[in-house]
Amino acid sequence: MVIPSGAIGVFDSGVGGLSVLRHIRHALPAEHLIYIADSGHVPYGDKSASYIEQRSLTLTRFLTQQGADAIVIACNTATAAAATTLRRHFKLPIVAMEPAIKPAVAATRSGVVGVLATVGTLESSRFAALLERYAGEIKIVTQGCPGLVELVEQGNLTGVEARELISLYTSPLLEQGADTLILGCTHYPFLAPLITEVVGPDISLIDTGGAVAKHLHQRIKTELPGRVSAQTGNTQFWTSGDALQASRIMSILWNEKIEAQQLPHQFL
Repeated sequence: MVIPSGAIGVFDSGVGGLSVLRHIRHALPAEHLIYIADSGHVPYGDKSASYIEQRSLTLTRFLTQQGADAIVIACNTATAAAATTLRRHFKLPIVAMEPAIKPAVAATRSGVVGVLATVGTLESSRFAALLERYAGEIKIVTQGCPGLVELVEQGNLTGVEARELISLYTSPLLEQGADTLILGCTHYPFLAPLITEVVGPDISLIDTGGAVAKHLHQRIKTELPGRVSAQTGNTQFWTSGDALQASRIMSILWNEKIEAQQLPHQFL
């Protein structure tokens, strides 16, 4: 019998990172995946960078204790606040999110790209550096989206409130000529069908989950060559919030029954 070694640890401020986990599971079907929804602290977008940094360190410690030898920060806000610190503290592959400006540059026809993201992501130095890199090629217009993360956390993907907020946030971007919208938060892909309903089918939506999974696969092959995977990987789900609530919402988003466990007290 082949005994698998290692696992991939994935965390987000809440359930949004499941949009990334879905791509990872598709790309790496034999891997053992451990996912944490930090729903007891959601949303990250209105928290300080130091607060998010400490949560990221705590969650990564838990994941490594569970056997993770590679980490995915499935959250743009946590990437901006904590990726550098995590890479300094943990000597293992750490794959982070990044708003997909490069593919959006390739996709736009009008030369205007809109970015939907949390305020924390838009105000980060990491995002500012990305804008600087591509500023000469296209016009990039940004929009903070308070409230969207909370709607996804509630499983509200089609309601009147979700539609009204999406219309409110996308209208200024479309008015400035954007024909391509970057979903700059891992929660937002779950709202993609509704966003397309609101903005119309001619507006391209860019989700970075697939690129993250591809990059992770390459990092594992290059940096963890001795790893042994199972024939079929399993997936564990954890939360710092209410386990029953997390299980209900995750099951909706994952399209199958999920039983999430609450993190041990010292990691809450």
